[in-house]
Amino acid sequence: MNWDTIEGNWKQFKGKARAQWGKLTDDDWDQVEGRRKQLAGKIQERYGKSREAAEREVDDWIDSI
Repeated sequence: MNWDTIEGNWKQFKGKARAQWGKLTDDDWDQVEGRRKQLAGKIQERYGKSREAAEREVDDWIDSI
């Protein structure tokens, strides 16, 4: 699956993403609004990961859905 599909259907995928990254707040999700780099940035911030690790997590999540 590619990110364009996820971004276009963000409301459907948001629930799955919330299950994956429970530390993100409602405000975080509102700011992400389906943008991949924003999601990686929020994961980096909330989980204390490097940018590369956060982006890898996002890529792994995309591959799993």
